[in-house]
Amino acid sequence: MTTTAIIVATDGTETSRAAVRWAAREAERRHALLRIVHVYDWEWREGRFDYTNQYTDIARQVAEQVTMTGHDQAREVAPDLSIELDTVLGHAGARLLELAGGAELMVLGNRGRGGFGGLLLGSVSQRLAVHASCPVVVVRGRGDVTDGPVAVGVDDSPAADHVLGTAFEAAAARGSALAVVHAYLPAVPLWLQSSVPAIDVTTPEQDAAERAALARLVAPWQAKYPDVAVETMLSHDSAAAVLTGISQGAQLVVVGSHGHGVVAGTFLGSTTMQLLHHADCPVLIDRLPQR
Repeated sequence: MTTTAIIVATDGTETSRAAVRWAAREAERRHALLRIVHVYDWEWREGRFDYTNQYTDIARQVAEQVTMTGHDQAREVAPDLSIELDTVLGHAGARLLELAGGAELMVLGNRGRGGFGGLLLGSVSQRLAVHASCPVVVVRGRGDVTDGPVAVGVDDSPAADHVLGTAFEAAAARGSALAVVHAYLPAVPLWLQSSVPAIDVTTPEQDAAERAALARLVAPWQAKYPDVAVETMLSHDSAAAVLTGISQGAQLVVVGSHGHGVVAGTFLGSTTMQLLHHADCPVLIDRLPQR
């Protein structure tokens, strides 16, 4: 079996169908294998008394039908794609985390069968977004959209350059523009902090320094991808607010996996978490390659 592939999890819900279609298009762009995975748990009440394996066989057949349906959905958007199907017994979060170790990319819907209607992000998707060792895409909002720019949020962390490179590569592969967003809180005098929001503070010198730093970060990638039209945006508002607004017209938002002062691989930064709950397009959580 191929050890590196784009893996997409499906459970037959509409959000997972959108994830399968998105993953198929991405695998086609990357000339990669698509591995469609359905994790099922057959521990039904009747199964406790199943001495003939009848219920076990039924559960397996139902699960295999879910993956076959995913196969048909992927073929609709990428007829020539190389596809593997994998029906796995166990708990979805734990089994998908195991599979993520050998994946190029993990693609998920934002909410599965077990989710409550009022939740914006399912527990399995959140667990994978937080703990997976590979980059993760959560397909949400308008689903598998193919129009609009790619957007990326960058800060002054060591991972910013890698996140920016991932965004440039994604924009180039799609033939789309790239919106680069850098949000920062200006230094506000103490006597103003209680009366003037940071977003309304005018700080031309700080803004000029931040723009110059952002231009230096973008320049090498712009030289590598000269055909990508780039718009840089500087904001005193939160990165989550700006990127959520842009997501309404974007086809993908790219963000890093953690924020300042957070142990890598353990928690997501607040910007990323808010986008996973509120973005109106798929969100790619980039991760530095493991050494």
